[in-house]
Amino acid sequence: MKPVERRLLRELPVLRRHMAASTGLSLLTAAVTVAQAVLLAGVLAEGFARHTVPGGRLAALAAVLAARALLAWARTALAQRAAADAKQLLRERVTGALRRVGPVRLAARRHGETATLLTRGLDALDPYVTGYLPTLAAMTVVPLAVVAYLAATDLASAVVILVTLPLIPLFGALVGTHTARRTARQWRLLSRLGGHFLDVVAGLPTLRAFGRERHQTRVVAAMADAHRRATLRTLRVAFLSSLVLETVATLSVALVAVPVGLRLLRGELDLNTALVVLFLAPEAYLPLRAAGAAFHDSAEGVAVAERAFALLDEDTPARSAGQLPAPDPRTSPLRLENVTVRYPGRAAPALDRVTLTVRPGEHVALTGPSGAGKSTLLAALLGFVTPSSGRVLVGGTDLAEADPADWRAHVAWVPQRPHLFAATVADNIRLGRPDASDAEVRAAARAAAAEEFIDELPDGYATLLGERGAGLSAGQRQRIALARAFLRDAPVLLLDEPTSHLDPHSEAEVTRATARLMRGRTTIVVAHRFALLPHVDRIVTVETGGLRDATPEARPDAPVPATARSPR
Repeated sequence: MKPVERRLLRELPVLRRHMAASTGLSLLTAAVTVAQAVLLAGVLAEGFARHTVPGGRLAALAAVLAARALLAWARTALAQRAAADAKQLLRERVTGALRRVGPVRLAARRHGETATLLTRGLDALDPYVTGYLPTLAAMTVVPLAVVAYLAATDLASAVVILVTLPLIPLFGALVGTHTARRTARQWRLLSRLGGHFLDVVAGLPTLRAFGRERHQTRVVAAMADAHRRATLRTLRVAFLSSLVLETVATLSVALVAVPVGLRLLRGELDLNTALVVLFLAPEAYLPLRAAGAAFHDSAEGVAVAERAFALLDEDTPARSAGQLPAPDPRTSPLRLENVTVRYPGRAAPALDRVTLTVRPGEHVALTGPSGAGKSTLLAALLGFVTPSSGRVLVGGTDLAEADPADWRAHVAWVPQRPHLFAATVADNIRLGRPDASDAEVRAAARAAAAEEFIDELPDGYATLLGERGAGLSAGQRQRIALARAFLRDAPVLLLDEPTSHLDPHSEAEVTRATARLMRGRTTIVVAHRFALLPHVDRIVTVETGGLRDATPEARPDAPVPATARSPR
């Protein structure tokens, strides 16, 4: 047994009870098997001798067959119950460990991998508990019982069986080691696929905003294909193992059957004894063949148990500058014309006949109560939502008729809660422009006032972040998102409350970085706080889906009235 299998038996009492019950049932099965072979041989020997078979012997044979079927049913029922209890106990222990580690470390995990482990992963223990453990118990009892009985009946056949029995586990072990490695790789690929897929789904708005959704489609497809190939390779090895074990078992039975037949022809052995040997010889090899097949079926469950125990064993872990040159602003205004947006299940529209024009290079702040429609307005500009009526125009082109990817290539978006992926800091910044060099990534981080805290991370820009940026504060995550926007170097900037939920120090740092980012760019910022209002040219109040105090005729260089600088 592997260490993880011994640990399963040690820490899950239900499995120990299951093994004890399986061993007892195997002893009964061995006795019934020997009785079946003796009775069946006697019936056939009587028949060949043309004697009348006593009815009592036939009744005894029927009772033995029924007892063997009942024992097989009992073993299956107990195994299924033990598997369900073992999975429930492991799930409770893993979920309890996840609750105890706290929200920070919980967020640091790839949720998709954890979900795969708790569902599809632990379900892979079924073949191990219902198939491998019972056959392991039978393998240690039935062959010895059969050999012991044959030693008293026909010593020569018992010796042949005793010599050839080790060949099956020997060949099974040689192939099984290879299978275990392939199965472990198959599980890692499945776990990685589940984790990455959930990560991508959670960050889909961010990927769409940066035009990277098609790239991730290819990545997910490549990971799925890698898992498919690994599964097929594992199945090929499993089929090869079955062929090897069946061939060895067949040859071993032949080594017993051929001498028995020759001795029977020479009169050295009576028919009844020969039939008993021929019936019991396959029964001696059967548990070993079944254990070999069950091992391959259960290999994934063992790999999953290793991952579950590794998760349970984890200890609590220890744990400015320059400015990018601003691009030339777009020469065309952004305009919403009588835009109405409705969401399913809501009676009132999120936006109701909204008209707004933003000139090239102008900075516009959207203020108003939560739920008034500010984020919906940005989503309409990004093309995330389709207006029920009205148009969103960019330089006279209706976004409904344009390629969304082409439009988003000119837009940098910083959401209220930016999504960071379970990747390195550099990779998260490079989402803004995947072909950016390391120097450009550092320059973007410097411009976003993020370089100082990045350099203090354990591996700097190569530090691997947890899911959703676990390990970073809200202000640090916001600066990573601003660094993406700097690296994007787009002429249009959409900011959704970039300073919300920040402490005063983080708010000041993010505000200064955001002000630098806004220079020379057409900017629409959703703002609840005062910090960014001094840096805008115009304030527009959004109320219940409509606009108030919108002044599209105001020029970007015109001073903002003092009354307009106070949010509602």
